[in-house]
Amino acid sequence: MLHMENILVLGMGKVGTLVGLLLNRTFKVTGMDNQEPHYNIKLPFEVILGEVRDPHLMKSEIAKYDAVVSALPYFLNQPIAQLAHDLGVHYFDLTEDVQTTQFIQGLSKTSKKILAPQCGLAPGLIGIIGKDLTLSFDKLRDIELRVGALPRYPNGLLAYSFTWSPHGVINEYLNDAEAIHNGKKKWVPSLEGFEYINIEGQEFEAFTTSGGLGTLCDTFEGKVDTLNYKTIRYPGHGKLMRFLMYELILKEDKEALVRMLSTAKPPVEEDVVYVYAVVEGWKRNTLSRKEYFNTFYPIEIEGKKWRAISWTTAASLVAVVEMVATQKLPQKGFLKQEEIPFDKFLETPTGSLFLS
Repeated sequence: MLHMENILVLGMGKVGTLVGLLLNRTFKVTGMDNQEPHYNIKLPFEVILGEVRDPHLMKSEIAKYDAVVSALPYFLNQPIAQLAHDLGVHYFDLTEDVQTTQFIQGLSKTSKKILAPQCGLAPGLIGIIGKDLTLSFDKLRDIELRVGALPRYPNGLLAYSFTWSPHGVINEYLNDAEAIHNGKKKWVPSLEGFEYINIEGQEFEAFTTSGGLGTLCDTFEGKVDTLNYKTIRYPGHGKLMRFLMYELILKEDKEALVRMLSTAKPPVEEDVVYVYAVVEGWKRNTLSRKEYFNTFYPIEIEGKKWRAISWTTAASLVAVVEMVATQKLPQKGFLKQEEIPFDKFLETPTGSLFLS
């Protein structure tokens, strides 16, 4: 039995459109954006035009639904979450922004419905997987989480393509990141902590970026010596981004940086997502290590081919919505991604996409 039926999806970009399509298999969906959907496909649900920055409009619209899903840029989420809280409506988003998450945590103290930010790939799925790996240990030492959303066939020195929000990428590269180091939670700079990774013979680099851990530092502080999240890129990418942001001081003009990068590195159709997690600890007094690794490629959904970053992000969120709707998860308060059982996640209609 479903405990929600009508869902409003805000933001009809790549991911938001796919979120709507996936949700529409089970729920009655309405989309909303300030412009007509730009995908050349006929959507099987209504899309209404409206400005999400208009608080009066959003209050009247959100009140009509059982849940609201935000696929908006992170900087638009706080007022939407506030309205969902005030109106007693379930709330889900994809934010990687730490301040937005902290704001929503504050709201959750008096929430009558679930408030679930960070329901994407990282944060989101990677935290669910990381927590799952810890369950077989008696005592933990390290948790290391790595995700890369990359062009499958890179070219140029930057070796990258902006297959999702350039604003989100710059935000991750610029803001400090949470980590646990020597047993203590602390803030560390992004675009630091470079390491070498070899995945099935392919060389990569990984470096610290903000937001990928979600609430994991709060969950595991005092329980691990090391917990960190790093983004996987092709070698040389991080050095060039540091040059742009810090030597050319483009961090002071993020809009110019976004325009430059979007023009230089537009989205590609053939992308790939790498998900890699490692946990070390003790089982019956023996130090051991457990790993998860998977590679995800574009797939066809509802007659259209979707990039790997789009479907993995959208499917991660939709699976969580399905679990809340079937009461497999709490029905009110703040939902930490690491509270979601990975096996139950994979059993949902949409979560099962990660098994293919």
